Amino acid sequence: MSGLAPRALRNCAPSALSGASARPVNFTVRRHGAGMTHDLGARFHDAFAADQGTAPSMTLRQGDAIDSYAKPPPRDETDAVSDEYLEKYCWGLNHLDPGSWRHYLPALAEFAQRHLGSSSNAIDALINSLRPPDRDPPRLASLTPPQEVAVRELLELLAFTAESAWQAQACQALEEWWVEDALYRAKAGRGSAV
Repeated sequence: MSGLAPRALRNCAPSALSGASARPVNFTVRRHGAGMTHDLGARFHDAFAADQGTAPSMTLRQGDAIDSYAKPPPRDETDAVSDEYLEKYCWGLNHLDPGSWRHYLPALAEFAQRHLGSSSNAIDALINSLRPPDRDPPRLASLTPPQEVAVRELLELLAFTAESAWQAQACQALEEWWVEDALYRAKAGRGSAV
């Protein structure tokens, strides 16, 4: 994932839940200046424009119903994306197909940027959806290179912004999939990811 200069070296230690040994993981991240949030929002808008242009095959509300072992409701006006919608139906993210998941990523990324310091279930569900193992059909591997850059920058923002309540979780996601030589991402010529 190139094109992230300028960079500053940061340290992100693995959490006990990552399954990693106690080795520190050093990787480089973008400096998050005042314009970073605006730039990141624009990057998500551009990178996910095609996914935003089509209706998802499954809504978060429908996925949330499945998560609760209920029959998915038909689409209606309650499927308009808002902060309340994302927070109320965030557990549906686990049940979305790759296209539907990509459709909601920009809205969730914007929500996460605005609520860095909150203990939101929507941010928790977002970060967990960005962690391995990948699904079948793959969601993480379905991202284009510009989409991967946007996602990595979002995780870096969550991991390295002082007011973020999500530093440990974002570092874990970065370490597992989004940095060079990630713990669980498939390596070229070395088989598939765990």
